[in-house]
Amino acid sequence: MSETGEDAYARAGVSQGDADLAVSRLVAALATANTGRPSRQVDLSGHYAAVMKLDETTGIALSTDGVGTKLLVAEQLGRYDTVGIDCIAMNVNDIICVGAEPIAMLDYLAVEHADPDQCEQIGIGLARGAELAGIEIPGGELAQIGDLVKGFDIAGACFGTVALDSIIDGSAVSPGDVIIGLPSSGIHSNGYTLARAALDGISMDDEVLGRPLGDILIEPTEIYVKAVMALIDSPVSVHGLAHITSGGLDNLLRLKADVSYEVNEPLPPQPVFDLIARRGEVPEDEMYEVFNMGCGFCCVVPAKDEVAALGLLRGHYPSAARIGTVAPGPKAVVRS
Repeated sequence: MSETGEDAYARAGVSQGDADLAVSRLVAALATANTGRPSRQVDLSGHYAAVMKLDETTGIALSTDGVGTKLLVAEQLGRYDTVGIDCIAMNVNDIICVGAEPIAMLDYLAVEHADPDQCEQIGIGLARGAELAGIEIPGGELAQIGDLVKGFDIAGACFGTVALDSIIDGSAVSPGDVIIGLPSSGIHSNGYTLARAALDGISMDDEVLGRPLGDILIEPTEIYVKAVMALIDSPVSVHGLAHITSGGLDNLLRLKADVSYEVNEPLPPQPVFDLIARRGEVPEDEMYEVFNMGCGFCCVVPAKDEVAALGLLRGHYPSAARIGTVAPGPKAVVRS
């Protein structure tokens, strides 16, 4: 990230450098745990979901995530019926990246005080998200912790199953493969600290880009489960899958192969990204490092399968398109 870009995000209240260091320190501390028995964990360091060996053939994929400061937008609008969709999307979209089928999610809702109407609306979003992802929510937790939380926070923990010999970790990605991008529905659930800072001064009711700003910002995160599982279950060879979240297209680097991802035909960003860039004076490079910029998910397939993959994916997302190709290393994402 450029110095200018890093300063812009830091001024908004988020230091990606500090976050990376914090995660590495946390992971290092966790690595010292001694359970007294051999680990069941499959080596997928840095990937989207963890996989634990259930038996000799089956793995359980695990992920956890929340919605972040998009919740502040929901509070400003007094609309809580979509944030449950966001919570499920952020979890199931990670689970499918290892080739696993999401099965269920548990939600954790922390509130300043229990508001029945608010909780009902959150539940409506969770139910809708569960339908879109094809999962169940068999339980969860509601915690009233007003001494810690002002407003509310929601997070989830999701699990799915995958055959151990069918895990998709990106190691099969090789030069000549093509990268297919699936469109996002907007900002999704990342970068809202910067987005809100950039758009400060515009009322949520103000018409921008043909819609009230609040409607644009509250648009729920796309759930890619049905399209991606259909691709996995098809004859297409799926070499890599990437959920494009914080970090943008650099999330492709979570895939295991040491290759270069050359993105020369990116999907068009929604107009809200240009609005954020202009009002926040955010450089283009940083926009692509913080936001999905119109592409919420990537599928990497062999060139011979491009037509078949696009045909299948366009049945779910008509604007799905080839956005680039894989080239020999060094490991990097190159936009041109």
